[in-house]
Amino acid sequence: MTLLIFAVLILAGLAVFIASRPAEFRIERSALIQAAPEAVFAWVNDFHRWHQWSPWAKRDPAMQVSYEGPASGVGAIYRWLGNREVGEGSCRISASQPGALVRMDLQFIKPFQADNTAEFHLQTEAGGTRVSWSMSGSNGFVGKAMGLLFNMDKMVGKDFDQGLASLKALAEGEKT
Repeated sequence: MTLLIFAVLILAGLAVFIASRPAEFRIERSALIQAAPEAVFAWVNDFHRWHQWSPWAKRDPAMQVSYEGPASGVGAIYRWLGNREVGEGSCRISASQPGALVRMDLQFIKPFQADNTAEFHLQTEAGGTRVSWSMSGSNGFVGKAMGLLFNMDKMVGKDFDQGLASLKALAEGEKT
């Protein structure tokens, strides 16, 4: 009986600890790209160009993608269905300010369901463009518990770093 009470207390303490974790998350990475903001913006604002620099496209070259709405900008939609590493979901551009900002509503379906916001902020800096790529959203109880096991900032941040490096190579290569 004492062992059962101890186990219940441990589980209750763990549940309280998990519940006390932050309800919101934000992951952000940035890179300096030696290209004009308008040139970088063209790569980010058009989903048809994403396959050339997206880290997830490299993880699953056979990923199925479809597009809806306008070719680029507000209302453009990108849907994907891929292997276990890239999952399934959609992305819709909700704000687009030429040379400055692209905001997207992300909906993940697999391997887990989540609704997040991704943003690309572009700022002129040192003869180029500082590109900041972020993703933010809410952490439910399961997300908070997963945060104890996996460092999402490092996992997703690594993908952002790879994507920004590919974006940099393409945008800088365009001007030559």
